[in-house]
Amino acid sequence: MALKPTIYKFSIAITDLNNHYYNTLDLTVAQHPSETAERMMARLMAFCLHAADDPEQLMVFTKGLSSPDEPDIWLRGLDDVLHLSIDMGEPNVERIKKACRLANTTCIYTFNSKSAVWWKQSQAQISTLPVNVYQFDWAQIQDLSSALSRTMTISLTISEQSIYVALADSEHEITRQILQTV
Repeated sequence: MALKPTIYKFSIAITDLNNHYYNTLDLTVAQHPSETAERMMARLMAFCLHAADDPEQLMVFTKGLSSPDEPDIWLRGLDDVLHLSIDMGEPNVERIKKACRLANTTCIYTFNSKSAVWWKQSQAQISTLPVNVYQFDWAQIQDLSSALSRTMTISLTISEQSIYVALADSEHEITRQILQTV
């Protein structure tokens, strides 16, 4: 019998000073049995960074690890055009090429201890592609993940390359380094 995902519920008040976006999101996030808490929290931060208040487009978490042909997050228009494709981790170059062909904008968020090695090995090939690549600080993602619970109320303030996360009993900062933008 296959293992079932763990379900988390988040109520997130977002103050995005970069994009003048202010909203509260109620998200239900499924953590795949093979997904770490750190990966799920990095995925949640990436989602919040791209949240938009556009009724013509719908951003959703995809099946992710359960469906290797889909990105982790995508933003589709009502006409089913793929506006944004977001992958987490260190995808291979062929996967990135495919995402760039299918989506108007492609982003990668790398977040773990091997990110620097992956970027060093892949940068030459990736630099030829129209993709935005960002790196979350691994220690900060680990710190945020240590506060994870099944139901959370979160206040996020996004300013420049930092995400300030306020929880009921702790505060965290997640920095995002830009490795490549198009």
